[in-house]
Amino acid sequence: MFTGIIESLATVQQIKEEGTNKHFQFSSAIAGELKVDQSVSHNGVCLTVTQSDKKSYWVTAIDETLKASNLGDLKVGDKANLERCMLNNGRFDGHIVQGHVDQTGVVKSIKDENGSWLFEFEYDPGKGNVTVEKGSVTVNGVSLTCFHSRENSFAVAIIPYTFEHTNFHQLQSGDTVNLEFDVVGKYVKKLLERSGRLG
Repeated sequence: MFTGIIESLATVQQIKEEGTNKHFQFSSAIAGELKVDQSVSHNGVCLTVTQSDKKSYWVTAIDETLKASNLGDLKVGDKANLERCMLNNGRFDGHIVQGHVDQTGVVKSIKDENGSWLFEFEYDPGKGNVTVEKGSVTVNGVSLTCFHSRENSFAVAIIPYTFEHTNFHQLQSGDTVNLEFDVVGKYVKKLLERSGRLG
């Protein structure tokens, strides 16, 4: 389990293909603290560390993960948002993030608000995911509050710290991002569907 509060950026050093899997070598400032079998969120995708040393580590993404996320688009030199699993002895910042990407979305627009940035995202509503005004959403692993919530789109405001310390500063219109919708909202929606209160 994660919180969507990014600890570090990780840079792709190598990519090796094995069948339908991809093995990624990342370098990161926290690489030396990672251990084999540890769960680490990469752009919001929970991956298991398979090898680790002081400067870099390896993770593997299977075909299903590559198809459901933007990890398959990563190239050597690209950066991913990094978060280790949540500690149970501290404050719970962000919101409950499972590290299970629901679907990808696309950056529709980016507006410089002279002190913050307004990002608008579009996604396929046919997959059954929803946002609510001022509700939580995870974009590339970052816990955010959404507004301008519509059936197939939403917006978020990004403060300078988040812009500089995540890969939001590299995003451009048309880029693909990983989306994980609020887990509480997903359960409520499913229960209402089963009770017949939703179409």
